[in-house]
Amino acid sequence: MISLGLERLLQDPPPSLQGKRLGLLCNQASTDRRLRHARDLVHGRFGPRLCCLFSPQHGFFAEKQDNMIESGHMTDPVTGLPLFSLYGEVRKPTPAMLEHCDVLLVDLVDVGTRVYTFLYTLAYCMEAAAEQGKQVVVLDRPNPVGGLALEGNLLQPSCRSFVGLYPIPMRHGLTMGELALMLKGEYGLDCDLEVIPMAGWRREMLFADTGLPWVFPSPNMPTPQTALVYPGQVIWEGTNISEGRGTTLPFELFGAPFWRHDEMLAELAATPLPGCYLRPLVFEPVAGKWAGKPCVGYQLHVTDPVSFLPFRTTLALLQATARRHQEFALKSPPYEYEYEKTPIHLILGDEGLWPRLQAGEPLLELEAGWQVELDDFARRRQDYLLY
Repeated sequence: MISLGLERLLQDPPPSLQGKRLGLLCNQASTDRRLRHARDLVHGRFGPRLCCLFSPQHGFFAEKQDNMIESGHMTDPVTGLPLFSLYGEVRKPTPAMLEHCDVLLVDLVDVGTRVYTFLYTLAYCMEAAAEQGKQVVVLDRPNPVGGLALEGNLLQPSCRSFVGLYPIPMRHGLTMGELALMLKGEYGLDCDLEVIPMAGWRREMLFADTGLPWVFPSPNMPTPQTALVYPGQVIWEGTNISEGRGTTLPFELFGAPFWRHDEMLAELAATPLPGCYLRPLVFEPVAGKWAGKPCVGYQLHVTDPVSFLPFRTTLALLQATARRHQEFALKSPPYEYEYEKTPIHLILGDEGLWPRLQAGEPLLELEAGWQVELDDFARRRQDYLLY
């Protein structure tokens, strides 16, 4: 049985919290194994020492559907505490916000992908804590796509944004606590940091192996299956291809009115795409791209999560789309508060990658080109592994 960092905090609070005022960064997915919310549990355990709450992108209740849909500050209706949004007028907590607490507890569900913004909310909190002399305590949780597989190129400095601040691969294989330790050790976020690790989690575990209930951390991450495909399928956000928003299977369904099934599948034949099956279908989003229009596309079925390569799979589809369909287009800025850089570059993390895909460079050659830096990341991350 796995004990979450949240549960271990409640059972045995670290001495560093003695007499300290607490803040809590969380959202509606921050629960224990019995689906009890972290806010209620921390408030029940520490009483008036819990002094404020913070929320990440999508809001405290994960109610905001899309990128750059901001949430406001509010008063928590349950505890009466101030609840500060870190995805609104600011993304980094201000000194006035942190005046309410001595220690910031961070309990967020991550999905193991470089572009998922909760990691950068954590990073900004660590930066602010270092500046303001506050402590950060990360309550660790499983990486739902496992802690072994690494995939993709490392982010280049020219592509820094709120979907990528540090040179990590698209699929990083770290928990939130391990990420925090690596941010401090490698990237200069030298705050007073403590991680409360889980007990019982193993690196080879996918979320289905944990026995824990899944609570969606953002509106379009409804299941662990979504998290499996997300390290590749998020790429469609930088294009005019529907990533399935406005359907019941976001990121698993994808397509566009101008796609043609047979031509796309023919283009993919030269690239090994293990562990998945692309099932042709037609879907009609009720919101987002191509709302109300039939989209020719696929459902991405993961048949073997261990061998599945989500980043390679979607890159192959992206390259096939660029080669086959003149109607294909890249999305224009803004994207996650970047108003000049092209979104596809921010998501891919390297301005040189898209031109090489367009030119038809084989994916296996592209992967070979970034293997050295991926191996280096794998070596460096060893110093921060907790499990």
